[in-house]
Amino acid sequence: MIEFIKIVLNFIVAFILVMVVMPKSIEYLKKLKFGQVEREEGLQSHKSKGGTPTMGGAVFIICAIVVFYVLNISSFSNPYVNLLTFAFLGFGLVGFLDDYLIVVRKSNEGLKPLYKYALQSVLAIAFYFLAVKFIPDFDTVISIPLVHINVNLGWFYPVLVYFMFTGGSNAVNLTDGLDGLATGLSMIATSVFVIFAIMHKNYELAIYAMTIVGALLGFMYYNYHPARIFMGDTGSLGLGGALAALAVLTSQELLFIIIGGVFIMETLSVIIQVVSFKTRGKRVFKMAPIHHHFEMLGWSEQQVVISFWFLGFICGIIGLVMGVM
Repeated sequence: MIEFIKIVLNFIVAFILVMVVMPKSIEYLKKLKFGQVEREEGLQSHKSKGGTPTMGGAVFIICAIVVFYVLNISSFSNPYVNLLTFAFLGFGLVGFLDDYLIVVRKSNEGLKPLYKYALQSVLAIAFYFLAVKFIPDFDTVISIPLVHINVNLGWFYPVLVYFMFTGGSNAVNLTDGLDGLATGLSMIATSVFVIFAIMHKNYELAIYAMTIVGALLGFMYYNYHPARIFMGDTGSLGLGGALAALAVLTSQELLFIIIGGVFIMETLSVIIQVVSFKTRGKRVFKMAPIHHHFEMLGWSEQQVVISFWFLGFICGIIGLVMGVM
């Protein structure tokens, strides 16, 4: 009962703090001229978004972390929550560096892709070794859903963790192309991991994850169409890192693929588009990632976002059921 109260309290406080802080943050980012730079080859309907304040992810990341540690002082010694902070903040900082270079240069040339991937790789590898060092019962065993078979991956487990972090962070980043899309999908996926954390009786991790959901809900108020602020790579990479960390820390590595189904779909659409164009000279989609394909078919931005949220909800339910059965 006490844990449930803490979950609700952290959620509400994080939500209120973001709601209160965000207006001043938007004003400050406008003053700094930290606005979105739209791609020349992007959709015409998105050109009006140019100049909208970006890097809003920094606000919900900082708010979530501050609220959790202030309300849960004893958690400073908990390796699970500290590892989640490491992933959430670490990947957020990589995104912040990318966003900062973009807004300063006033072009889409931010952090070079190779450098960005190198930093993501370092964080992914560091997360694994920190988990091995600080979590006493951490092992390389994964559970196959439904059949309840445990498999020891041995040396391949850190490889899996590596791709979960690098792939997951980039997948959320690719999805963040429409107002509220990545925010809503991240809220859904994180909520599923809250339930898994509770099932593992890891209540502090559940409280922290729900704090993130509360911060995202507050951000959603300003990020839904027409967005007054974007999360930028700061937010999308940070959320991708946090989701991967939650999957590892709740031992749901394989279900991460199901729960993040829409993120996977968005990433695959880009891969398919690039491979098809380079090998056949033809595009499979009108534009990738796939959310833009539906826009070019005539769907409104809100229709695409709500449809993808619904699909993300279905993926979350399927992942939850598979994890419970």
